[in-house]
Amino acid sequence: MEALGERLKVMVKVFRREGQRVLHSERTTIHGADGMLMILQLAMAEVNKQHGREFKVALSDVLMAWKHLLLDKLHLQPPNSARMENYDLILEAYESFLKRSNTVDLIDILSMYKQLRLDDSDPEEPVSPIQLFEFLSNNEEVLEFPDSAVPSTPSSKIRPCCSQVKIAVRRVFCSYLSLLVNVKNDMALALTLDVPSRALERQAFTDVKHAAQNNSTSLFLAVTSFVRIIQLGGRGYAPAESDPLRKHVKGLSDFVQFLDNLEELLGEIPDPSVCGARLVAAIRAVLVKGRSSGDAVYAVSEETTKELKERICQLYQIQKQIAKGSGTGISPARPKAHTVNHCTAYGGRDTVKVLLALLDEEALAPPSQNKADLLSEDQPVLSGAEGTCILNLFRSPELSSGSSPEPLKNRVQSRLDLLKPKPKEGVIRSQFACTYKDEELPLNRVLEFPSSSQMPTCVHPAPKPKNTPPVDEECSSDVEVKTKAKSTSECLNKEQSGVQQGAVLGPRSGNAQKRVAGPGIKKKTGTQAQGKGNKRKQVDSDQHEGSENEPPEKKQLTAVSVKMPGKNVSKALSKKKLIAGQGKLTSFFRV
Repeated sequence: MEALGERLKVMVKVFRREGQRVLHSERTTIHGADGMLMILQLAMAEVNKQHGREFKVALSDVLMAWKHLLLDKLHLQPPNSARMENYDLILEAYESFLKRSNTVDLIDILSMYKQLRLDDSDPEEPVSPIQLFEFLSNNEEVLEFPDSAVPSTPSSKIRPCCSQVKIAVRRVFCSYLSLLVNVKNDMALALTLDVPSRALERQAFTDVKHAAQNNSTSLFLAVTSFVRIIQLGGRGYAPAESDPLRKHVKGLSDFVQFLDNLEELLGEIPDPSVCGARLVAAIRAVLVKGRSSGDAVYAVSEETTKELKERICQLYQIQKQIAKGSGTGISPARPKAHTVNHCTAYGGRDTVKVLLALLDEEALAPPSQNKADLLSEDQPVLSGAEGTCILNLFRSPELSSGSSPEPLKNRVQSRLDLLKPKPKEGVIRSQFACTYKDEELPLNRVLEFPSSSQMPTCVHPAPKPKNTPPVDEECSSDVEVKTKAKSTSECLNKEQSGVQQGAVLGPRSGNAQKRVAGPGIKKKTGTQAQGKGNKRKQVDSDQHEGSENEPPEKKQLTAVSVKMPGKNVSKALSKKKLIAGQGKLTSFFRV
């Protein structure tokens, strides 16, 4: 009797040959027993999250659901058996993940075999459902069901038990090769995104997952589209500054660049054995970079690289023999008839056949003996600070629920503190501060300002009279005439009278004194005349300084008052009336 493994290979071979009749893609990949169990764990955690629980699931619950899943899909469920809680939702999430990733499991292949097989050449049923159940559940005992004949289980050659590090490293190698064949494989991207370390940890994977969900695409397409927009899109097509993927541009660009290099090797090297060896060597180079030869990952990577190279060469030789003998075999998508560059279109097709055969053999490998090592969070550390746990990657980081942990009293007080006006610091103002726009006064200053009835009638009081030498009667009579002819405003009368007194007492030379002097002035002796001359010089200097500080309008009025006595003075004053504060501001700028 043939071994179970060989019969499973026959089943998969028929699926690869005739799969395009029932599937839309000819690069659909297969999940083995371990992959199916990991997807089931994610589906159960997602259902728990939908019901308001954490994105977690106990190992015992996963194993129980695993048994229910196998029995239900293989139609081996006893008639009156109790169904598991939320099993329908779990099954829906499981199937949705497979469809979204363009993958199938071994049970789906068995169900499609009867439809795909040819009547003449292919066996009717290479593997029975009960045998597949035993293979997937890794149970050596034969389950007995009523009214069913159970054949004996043939012994299958099981691969020697590898260490946990070797299983993890081999899974990474196969995941990179799977992305070259099927870019929609989300599980493969999750296992390779941060291996080796690219600073793309849990938060980066969560951002990629949210971007893929928003655009209804695969994880790989979400990553590549973002990187391509950054590189080629330009300013008009660049993603928004608030895009969370912008924080991981470097790591995502490195990941896409490495896969681009692998795709170039896949398309440029026509020989599948050489191309496969180069691909495996490139993956090994990034895994062992920066590691010493004594590192466990380094040694396991060397061993895995050697095994995969040998197996790729063997598979290529087998496919060559099949192509020469019968002309049938694995047939990926053929190039279109209107393809311009036929060499580019056919490049890598033979290598893709070999890679698909290699991945199918990995899917047919017996399941792990220890399910706890496969599903636990303590995975081997291949890069970074922790191992790649699928459940932790797909679990979103903790987000704020929106409820504040602070009591209401503290929240109200913090809000009041924000509404309080902040005290303004004193500002040193420059010499041109008078030209600034004054800020609004506070309320207390506004209320304390006196009313209009309390404001003084004269804003600028008249200057105090200075001690000057006596003047003649004619000048005093002129001053009296001027004061009678002034306006009714008291403030302006006093100011103009002071101006007239300054004009009378401010002669600039002796000739001016002779013009204004009258016959009633007594002559003085030489000493008295000299003293009077000194006093007059002092008065001239004082009046000269005062006239410089006065505005030009006042100077003009002073000259007019000297030359035009009487009514002409009041007329000039009415025309040249000053605005309140104008003289002070003008003198300030003249200084």
